[in-house]
Amino acid sequence: MSEKFSQFGAFDPEAEVDVSARNLPHWFQPGVAVFITIRTLDSMPCDGIELWDRQQRDWLLRQGFTIEADHELPPWKQLPANLQTSFRKMRDRLFHWHLDACHGACHLRNRELAECVLESLWHFNGSRYEIDCAIVMPNHVHLIAMFYLPTTCRGQCTNWQRFTAKEINIRIGQKGCFWQGEPFDHLIRSSEQFLYLRDYIAQNGVAAKRPASDYLFKKA
Repeated sequence: MSEKFSQFGAFDPEAEVDVSARNLPHWFQPGVAVFITIRTLDSMPCDGIELWDRQQRDWLLRQGFTIEADHELPPWKQLPANLQTSFRKMRDRLFHWHLDACHGACHLRNRELAECVLESLWHFNGSRYEIDCAIVMPNHVHLIAMFYLPTTCRGQCTNWQRFTAKEINIRIGQKGCFWQGEPFDHLIRSSEQFLYLRDYIAQNGVAAKRPASDYLFKKA
């Protein structure tokens, strides 16, 4: 186990866990490392969402699970047990692939705005939460963090989004929503997964073939 990961900790299936869901499932345990993705409102245009939907349906069809064209994709828990884990991994991988295509206005490639986001993330670092690393891409943010009660992942993400949306809107002269309302979060299960996701964040800009001016990376 890496020294850094031992300070964060892995998801404990035997311990109490807070589970909530809107469009995405959200699991939370205090003191456990979480991989978080926050994206801008325009980061997934309609044609991108439609393609993502078709890709998921095609994958399920190849596994022998057919969904009628006029039916919505079922929640992953309604799938056969042998498909649930691999479906979630496939869905999440495609989701992040679409994000890396950098749709939308991509305001966050502006270095001043990217720095505003990082400053907000680090503002309560060491008191309400601990951040291992973060990257601000043109239309989304990835980070690994753990939270100290009474701070929760969902509550702190809301705070980050509200503060940075207000600041960014002032600077770009617009009003209304800036972020997609529901971040993606994943409780990290092992040191191997921690190291994989840490490397994913560090290499996200390069892997997405973005110029260095398009993203801003910071680690603790």
